[in-house]
Amino acid sequence: MENAVRSERSRQMILDAAIAILAREGPGRLTIDAIAQEGGISKGRVMHQFRTKAAVVEALLEHQVEYFDKFAKDYFAAAGAGNPEAQLSEQILAFRESVSHPQSLVFAILGSIAENPELLSVVREKTAEKVVRIKAEAEDPDLAVLRWQAAQGMVLAKMLGLCPLAPQERDRLFDRLLDSQAWSAQPKTKATRKPKPKPQKK
Repeated sequence: MENAVRSERSRQMILDAAIAILAREGPGRLTIDAIAQEGGISKGRVMHQFRTKAAVVEALLEHQVEYFDKFAKDYFAAAGAGNPEAQLSEQILAFRESVSHPQSLVFAILGSIAENPELLSVVREKTAEKVVRIKAEAEDPDLAVLRWQAAQGMVLAKMLGLCPLAPQERDRLFDRLLDSQAWSAQPKTKATRKPKPKPQKK
């Protein structure tokens, strides 16, 4: 039991060191040697847990998936029951969380995952399932997907360093995307023309 606790502690220490390197220096600086130096542990201790850098990145991705799975579970337990757009709202909130939470790894680890695209297969499958659920609950599936894509776009722009929005403005836009009333379909009414006044007889 004590060995298992020690092993889990070492694993978490290694992941914390990898997170620090990714957030501070980017994926190009993530190596086994750098992780060992950052964590103040031996290279052998790192390799006992993770044989390669790719294994570290895979563990980080799994950690991120687990974090947002718990995020979704907590949301549905607390607020999802009374929300007819619960699936969409949870996704928009998760996107906002991914850019605002200081421990978020989304924008930091994608560069590393690019070296091994197969790691994204699990995320891709989960995303496809979520979009199916978003469409199923929506009165207007196309509009729901557009709102979902807009939220994702702000995250991607932030990850790529292309987002010109201040954090306050980005939060305001996320709030707009969450506002179901602002996006409710309004029936189009034809404008009625007023009858032209008849010319008066002289």
